[in-house]
Amino acid sequence: MGKKSGAIILTEEERSYLETQMRSRTIQAQTVQRARILLLRANGISIDSIADKVGINRCSVMLCLKKYKEGGIENALFDAPGRGRNAEITDDEKAWIINIACQKPVDLGYSAETWTRALLTKHINKYAEEAGHVRLSTISQSKVRTILEEADIKPNKITYYCENRDPDFDQKMHNVLLVYKQLSLQFDEEGNYIGIGEDGENVHVISYDEKPGIQAIATTSDDLLPDKKHKTISRDYEYKRLGTISLLAGIDLQTGEAIPLIRDSHTSKDYIEFLKLLDTKYPKGDKIRLVLDNLKVHTSDETRKYLATVPDRFEFVFTPKHGSWLNLVEGFFSKLTRQSLKGIRVKTKKELVSRIYKYFEEVNAEPVVYHWKYKLEEIDPSEKLQVEKLPVKKSS
Repeated sequence: MGKKSGAIILTEEERSYLETQMRSRTIQAQTVQRARILLLRANGISIDSIADKVGINRCSVMLCLKKYKEGGIENALFDAPGRGRNAEITDDEKAWIINIACQKPVDLGYSAETWTRALLTKHINKYAEEAGHVRLSTISQSKVRTILEEADIKPNKITYYCENRDPDFDQKMHNVLLVYKQLSLQFDEEGNYIGIGEDGENVHVISYDEKPGIQAIATTSDDLLPDKKHKTISRDYEYKRLGTISLLAGIDLQTGEAIPLIRDSHTSKDYIEFLKLLDTKYPKGDKIRLVLDNLKVHTSDETRKYLATVPDRFEFVFTPKHGSWLNLVEGFFSKLTRQSLKGIRVKTKKELVSRIYKYFEEVNAEPVVYHWKYKLEEIDPSEKLQVEKLPVKKSS
C-alpha cells in the first residue's frame, strides 16, 4: 500500500471554483473528476473511499493530490503541456484578460461600474471559448488576480484626477510664477521688504479669493468645559443653522496684511465693493495688481463698468482653471479654517461676522509675508509679465 497523502484545506473561493468546474459542460471529464477528488479530500474523505466514489484506482487519486500540493488547483486539474512543465496561460490569453479588465462592466452589459474579481472571472469563463481561448473557460479567480497584479492593473478601484480643461494652463501658471519671482526680488536676504518699484511705478500685489458658504451654527445647549470628568470641551450633538456668509479677502504679498470683506453673497456687486476698498486703501497713482481666479464675477459687465471709472488703477493676473492652488491666499484660507472656523459656534450670524473680523485683526497685529518657492528657479524675472486690464466691451 502506498504512502498516505495528507488532508487538504480549501478556501471558500477555491471551493466555489471547483464546484463550478464540476457543473461545467464544456470541459474534459477528467477535469471534472479531479475537481471532485479535491473537494472530497477537503471534506476529510479517505483516499480509498474517494477512489470508490470517483471510480478510479487509488494511485490516480494520490497523483491528483500530489499535483495539488506541488502547484495548487490549476496544477492538479490540468495536464502539463510537456514533461516537467506546468500548464501555462499564453501571453495572448493574458492580453485578452487584461483587455477585458480595462473596460467598464457597465459597457459590457452589467449593472456594475467597476469589476469585482468574481464578476470578472465569471465573464472570462463565459466568453473565453467564444473568443478562441478555451483554456480560460476554467480559469480561477486567484489566477485572474495574479495576472492582473503582474500587469499592475486594479480594475476594482477608482482614483481621481483633475482634467486639464485650460489649454493655456502652462502659460498662465508661468505668468503667476513670474509675479512671485519678481516679488521675491523686492525682499533682502533677511526677508525685509525693500520696496523696489517697477519702472518708477509703485505696484501693490494682492492675492485675492472668495470663501463662500461659511455657516453660522448655534448650539442648543451650553458647552461643558474641561474638568476632572471631561478631558475636553464637551458639546451636545444638537445644533441649528443660522445661515451663511461669504468672505472676500486679499493678502498683500509685500506687507502680509490681510484685507477682509464679509457679505451675505459674493456677486459682482460685492466684488466691486472689495475693489473700491482697495482703491481707498492704497495711494492714488499706484498700481494695484490682483492675482485671482477667472470667475465670471471678476470679468462681468458690471465689473468692467466700474473699472472704466478708475482707468489704469487695477491689473489682473488670472490663475489657470483648476489651478487655484497657485494662489497664495488659499494658504491663508486654510490657516483661517484650522485656527478660527473649526468647531466655531455662535448665537447669531452677526456674531460670526464679528469673530472673523476679529481674527483678521489678530493676524494683522503680527503680519506674516507669504512667499512662493515652487519652480521659481526656472523663472527669468526679466520676462514681460502679461496682465489683464479688462477694458469695457465696446457697445454694438
